[in-house]
Amino acid sequence: MPSRDAGRAPARPGEQSAPRPVGTVTRGTTGPDRLRRVERWLAGTQAHRLRAAADPLVVDLGYGARPVTVTDLQRWLRRVRADVRVVGLEVSPERVAAARAALAGVPGAPAFAVGGFELSVPGGGDPVLVRAFNVLRQYGEQEVAAAWELLRSRLAPGGLVVEGTCDELGRRSSWVALEAGGPVSLTLSLRLGGLERPSAVAERLPKVLIHRNVPGEGVHDLLRAADDAWARAAPEGTFGARQRWLATCRALRRDWPVLDGPARWRLGELTVAWAAVAPRGRAVGHDPEHDRGPGR
Repeated sequence: MPSRDAGRAPARPGEQSAPRPVGTVTRGTTGPDRLRRVERWLAGTQAHRLRAAADPLVVDLGYGARPVTVTDLQRWLRRVRADVRVVGLEVSPERVAAARAALAGVPGAPAFAVGGFELSVPGGGDPVLVRAFNVLRQYGEQEVAAAWELLRSRLAPGGLVVEGTCDELGRRSSWVALEAGGPVSLTLSLRLGGLERPSAVAERLPKVLIHRNVPGEGVHDLLRAADDAWARAAPEGTFGARQRWLATCRALRRDWPVLDGPARWRLGELTVAWAAVAPRGRAVGHDPEHDRGPGR
């Protein structure tokens, strides 16, 4: 991952150089409401950050071939703060041009610009919230730390980055919350209807954890504990999947640093402190080409 100043184009005499976007183009597949789980979480649990911000700037990084997730995010966050300023960033100039054309003339539409992990927002400004979903999925595990560091360095005071992954329909999702000082939590968010076991989210763990679902790693222990608690809570399934999930989360809270409560659990969420799942030991080897799943 290039440093913050890497990739700058040479300046002409008398001109300042413009930074090139840091990152590579994702596959770009997306759809309406695909990211509704993280949008709901941001609008609910992180509303205080947006309300307290001097500049309510929010960045949706790597939104893909269509601007729909940017408009979805803006709709959710306007419920918290009507003057929120949402900017969609893409390293692809063609995607930016297409987004601008699609929303030309729409009152109050989000802004779109060419940009990457350096978060180069038109007119400047430091975002209070950054969403980077299905972006790092195509990168190598060893590249995550540098991407996180660059994103965190661009936050406004009190800001937050959410970096994660979801499936194509947004039914299974997970994300890491990052503050300026580093990662603070991991959230799992699942559609409870038809859920066989919580570890079904394993294929949609963030890049930093997806290859860590092996014995000896915290995230593996968490998913195994969740599966065990889910199995023990089977009798609660008589009253519905939600009641079974509530019982599962209550059981997990006895041994794990669970940061949320029933109000969030009822939505199919579970958030734990990052320290409990942070990668341990040396990197797990893998073939990066094997998991180049669909980005946004």
